[in-house]
Amino acid sequence: MRRKHSRANGMRASIAAAAARIMAEDGIDSFALAKRKAARALGAPDTEALPANAEIERALHEYRALYQADEHPERIAELREVAHAAMQELARFRPYLTGPVLAGTAGPYAEIELQLFPDDPKEVEMFLLDRHLPYETEEGRRFSGDRVHAVAVLTLEWREVPLRLSVFDPRDERVALKTTQAGKATERAGIAEVGSLIAGNVSGAP
Repeated sequence: MRRKHSRANGMRASIAAAAARIMAEDGIDSFALAKRKAARALGAPDTEALPANAEIERALHEYRALYQADEHPERIAELREVAHAAMQELARFRPYLTGPVLAGTAGPYAEIELQLFPDDPKEVEMFLLDRHLPYETEEGRRFSGDRVHAVAVLTLEWREVPLRLSVFDPRDERVALKTTQAGKATERAGIAEVGSLIAGNVSGAP
């Protein structure tokens, strides 16, 4: 029994390392996709327990520190500076940075993810239209406890970087939001926190 448990843990670690390598080298930011690719590449059975996102994130930090020690911190700094500039432009909508750019795990082609909490969601679209910024829109979902929160997601290019704006009800600003019902609360940082990250040249989330 112990040997089987040890073998399963070894496979989890192997999948986490392979998924981290895929994310770092292929520019994939989806943990779920990287997990599936890694499991298939290693021939892991469908019953094999896949590593948690946190395990892959740790492996990704280790991989980047070992193999991308120079270029990756520079790219993260560039993306955060673009994110900070966008947040300042969108300040009236109470923006927060989230996702791989905040966590410091973003690949070279990652999109910047911002959460907005405007008094009126339509104001965000009016802001983009007034500045002749083309965008696409779709509907997403976030979770807090047993509640499902509908969210409008606007995607566009900002300074030649993909920008993803999730527009929430203003009451959701005080709620711990998750991307999945079983997941952990999404880390986020406001304008001042992102400015501090840039000034301190910190690679990880606050």
